[in-house]
Amino acid sequence: MPEPVAVIDCGSNSTRLLIVDGSGRTLERAMRITRLSAGVDATGHLAPDAMARTFAVLEAYRALMDRHHVGAGMVVGTSAIRDATNRDEFVDGARRLTAIEVRVLDGQAEAEFSYDGATAGLATDDRATMIVDVGGGSTEIAVRHEGVLHAVSMQLGCVRVTERALGREPVTDERRRAAQAMIDEALDAAMASDPTFASTPGGVRLIGLAGTVATLVQLDRGLGTYRREAVHHQVLTRDTVQYWRDRLAVETPEQRLEHAGMVAGREDVLVAGLMVLDAVMGRVGVADLLSSESDILDGVAAWLLR
Repeated sequence: MPEPVAVIDCGSNSTRLLIVDGSGRTLERAMRITRLSAGVDATGHLAPDAMARTFAVLEAYRALMDRHHVGAGMVVGTSAIRDATNRDEFVDGARRLTAIEVRVLDGQAEAEFSYDGATAGLATDDRATMIVDVGGGSTEIAVRHEGVLHAVSMQLGCVRVTERALGREPVTDERRRAAQAMIDEALDAAMASDPTFASTPGGVRLIGLAGTVATLVQLDRGLGTYRREAVHHQVLTRDTVQYWRDRLAVETPEQRLEHAGMVAGREDVLVAGLMVLDAVMGRVGVADLLSSESDILDGVAAWLLR
């Protein structure tokens, strides 16, 4: 049987690890909030303290990999890294600390791996399956139609929208309008780039990925402690998205943290993520989505084991 492999996702807001054995069975999952993208939208480069936070987590993940005798794997970098002028510095450091391949994904590859991970093992459906992955720096949507995967990556991550438009404190009408305009502009361009996104015949089954969706499930279910089985494959209505968007918008980050299910490190950016999620649901015309805790990590792991 092939040796275990590891996948590390260095995202804009979190750094996550998946270790699987040669048959694809999960041996380890871990997630740490590192906010690698802090300030990237404004400065164009990864801040030294953000890289230091992430490198410390990568070092800890290497120790977990050693415990499972992992020799092969891949670190994938997404929006924050691909947008940064000093990406090579980060890539070199990540390669040195993890001793595995480091690959900076473009938006298309990110969407493809996410789609493969999220849809593996799903029951069949008469509708086309679409994913929406609301990350820290970008949001990807992808749908397979007539055997072809249509995907687009938008500069609409929850950290990016927060830093550029919404702000972290209780949301003012002016800031909300600015954030909505930013979201609408990116979605207009995405929908114009490929009519499949807005007019898939028969409608779509929407699968929601990443921290915004997972945190929303925990908030709505009042889950004070994360349990994968309680978050994975849960139905969320658009009304629920809008309820929590509006409720959290009038609170401070400290007040948001008082809700059971709020994940520390997401309290200041979740409103922006929910605004993006609601806008996507509106554009593709769905009243609910299915959460998925399987995502880019699972897609890359399956690819490595082929």
